[in-house]
Amino acid sequence: AVMLIPKKVQTLLQQMQDKFQTMSDQIIGRNILFLHCRIDDLEKNIADLMTQAGVEELEGENKTPATNKS
Repeated sequence: AVMLIPKKVQTLLQQMQDKFQTMSDQIIGRNILFLHCRIDDLEKNIADLMTQAGVEELEGENKTPATNKS
């Protein structure tokens, strides 16, 4: 049994879907922004802890304790 959906109902359903998609995109965007800020905070905290521990960040991937330098 094929049911024909009246144009008015199709339009309403499409509007609801569009609004849902817009809200979903906004929520995802806010979450990404929030996570970006949290990652920035985490990176700063790690850098602060490394400084407090006497670890100096060198160019590249090598990290050595400041006390081991001659």
